[in-house]
Amino acid sequence: MNVHVDDPVRLGESRLPGGRLLGWAEWGPPGGIPVLLSPGAATSRWLGFGGGALDRLGVRLISVDRPGLGASTPAPGRTFADHAADIRELAALLGLGRPAMVANSQGTPFALACAAEGVVAGLAVVSGADEVAAPEFADALPGDLRGLVETVTSDPVRAEGVFAGFGPQAMWDMVMGGSPQSDLAVYQDPAFASAYRRALEEGFAQGPQGYARDTVLAMGRWPFDLASIAVPVDLWYGEEDTSHSPDNGATLATRIPGATRHVIPGIGGAVLWTHAEPILRTLLDRTA
Repeated sequence: MNVHVDDPVRLGESRLPGGRLLGWAEWGPPGGIPVLLSPGAATSRWLGFGGGALDRLGVRLISVDRPGLGASTPAPGRTFADHAADIRELAALLGLGRPAMVANSQGTPFALACAAEGVVAGLAVVSGADEVAAPEFADALPGDLRGLVETVTSDPVRAEGVFAGFGPQAMWDMVMGGSPQSDLAVYQDPAFASAYRRALEEGFAQGPQGYARDTVLAMGRWPFDLASIAVPVDLWYGEEDTSHSPDNGATLATRIPGATRHVIPGIGGAVLWTHAEPILRTLLDRTA
C-alpha cells in the first residue's frame, strides 16, 4: 500500500507566558483553516496526515508536542487542565482563534479536555483511546490491561515508573504486535514506517518521562466532564480496531452530547491515514 505521508512544511517553537516552549509542525497552506492535531502515544510533531487533502480543503494542520515530548519543555506533574491551558495560550500566540482539532489514539483525552474547556471549536476523535478505567469497562478488559489500569488508579507514581521503561523500539514493537493485517499494510509501508519511526525517536528524545506522564493520565479516570462538552464531536473507529476502545467508541459516544460515531470497515487503528479526507471534510462541515 502506498501511504502519502509528507514531512512538515514548517517547524516552530512558541514560548508560553510561563516560559516553557511548545514545539509544533505545520502542513498545508499557511493561510488555511487552522486544525490542531493532538498526536498519538509517544509521537512527536513530526507525524502528520492528510497529504494532498490539506491543500484541496484549504487546511493548515498544526501538530503540537505535549510537554516532555519532541521539542516541548517537560512539565512534571502536569494535568489535563494544564494541557488545555497550554493549547489555549498557543492558539493565542499563533493567532488561531478557536481552532478545530483532530485527536489520534492516546491524544484523545487531552483533546477532550480541550473541548470540555471550550478551547476548540470542534473535534474529530480518530482511533481514540477510551477511558479504560471507567466502571463500564471493568469486566471488558483483558487481564493484563486490567492489571495496568488498577496500578494506574491505585499507585500512579509506580505506574509512571513502569511506563518510563518504554522507548521508541518498544513502542514500535507493541504497535506492530497488536495491529491487524489491514493496519500493518499502512504502518509497514516504507514511507509511513520512516515517518513513524522518526516521530517515535523524537518523542523520546528528552527521555521517557513525557510518554509516561501522558499514559498515566490517559489510563486513569478522566477528571473532566464529558457531558459538559458543547462543541461538535465525531468519533472515527476502524471496525478491525481492537486496541483503542473496548467497544469502538460506542459507550464514549453516549457520554458526549450530540457526538456522532463512524465505524469504517476493512481497517483498524490506521483509519486516520486511510480516511483523512472524509475525517477533515466532516470536521470542517461541523465547525463551519
